[in-house]
Amino acid sequence: MQKATTSDDRNARFRQRLREAGEREVLFQLPDATLALIDEIKKRQGLRSRSVALLQLIERGMEAAQ
Repeated sequence: MQKATTSDDRNARFRQRLREAGEREVLFQLPDATLALIDEIKKRQGLRSRSVALLQLIERGMEAAQ
């Protein structure tokens, strides 16, 4: 049981650091085609994560909406 507590504590500290940095961790349910698009953008641009690719898409959408 100690291992679960250690893992829970580590996760809680990680989420706290994110909040302190003004960020949040979220879980999305996306269609396979959308996830494939995000993965393609990640691969093509050499990004480190899907999160970075998704953030770029959102920022572009915000710019286009202005």
